[in-house]
Amino acid sequence: MTNTSDAHTRSAMVIGGGSGIGLATAHVLARDGYRVTVADVNLEAARTVAADIGDTATAIGLDVTDEASVAAGFADARDLHAVVNCAGLSLPGQITELELAHWKTTVDVCLTGTFLVIKYAGRHLEDGGSITCIASLNGRQPGTGMAGYCAAKAGVLMLVEVAALELAARGIRVNAINPGLVDTPLVAGIAFVPGLTEEYLENTPLGRSGHPEEIAEAAAYLASERAAWMTGSAIDLNGGAHLKRYPDMLARVRAMGES
Repeated sequence: MTNTSDAHTRSAMVIGGGSGIGLATAHVLARDGYRVTVADVNLEAARTVAADIGDTATAIGLDVTDEASVAAGFADARDLHAVVNCAGLSLPGQITELELAHWKTTVDVCLTGTFLVIKYAGRHLEDGGSITCIASLNGRQPGTGMAGYCAAKAGVLMLVEVAALELAARGIRVNAINPGLVDTPLVAGIAFVPGLTEEYLENTPLGRSGHPEEIAEAAAYLASERAAWMTGSAIDLNGGAHLKRYPDMLARVRAMGES
């Protein structure tokens, strides 16, 4: 738990906080004494999370693909110490068949959205604050059918490094977390592809998927003074999956279609 004397005077914003890793992160930061703004493109989901947390949380609607929406989300931020960006999606497909609109949507949410969050977080954060981006195992490990997502998340990792350089003069730290397979709504669809979950786990040395709370605890650490000398870094939090190979999703999907 964060042991910071002035934590209760600080606020945090969790973007994509309406579900999955973002939901867990909002709860963990609130537990650690932050006043939390739960931001999500799904305002009702954000409101539900904020209501579950209680009086120290508020909810706003925020679309990371819309600069005006991101700017408005940060406009009223006060004593903002920590921003965690969990917004993301993946629209898979083989490169030669992938629709340009699907590529653009994935890149807009995962990469351009991260740029916009860092842009406005960098303007509104208190000196000494922190930005944490939820990147992905796919930022460093390719997977068939994952061109847009892999390219976007790899871009996020480099963007984090550039932002860490540019914001260091104000003591603002910028880091990333690379989750592997985590039990969230984003990856629920893989359960419908025979053998895909098993292939994920076979290539995860610790032999299991992750829990959103495990990623949230890492995000809380990066927001805390315990990580005061850490910036421009990416934590591989994936059960060791980065040490092996990514499942062949396209082969599994094709096999399903042929059965």
